[in-house]
Amino acid sequence: MDLERMQALLTALQEARFAGLRSVSYDGKTVTYGSDAELATAVRDLEARVAAASATPRRRRWGTVATKGL
Repeated sequence: MDLERMQALLTALQEARFAGLRSVSYDGKTVTYGSDAELATAVRDLEARVAAASATPRRRRWGTVATKGL
């Protein structure tokens, strides 16, 4: 799933949760969650996936350290 689609789905899930709904319709499909906890878990999972997909790779810095052995 690409980043834009994940962000759109995340927005739909968050809007449904804040409105107190347990059903979310997206791309002609409807998903009904059994409880708010299940919906919250889906939101957290999708937030983690979006964060992982949008993260930039860490840059590593290398350096040399020298001492006189004192």
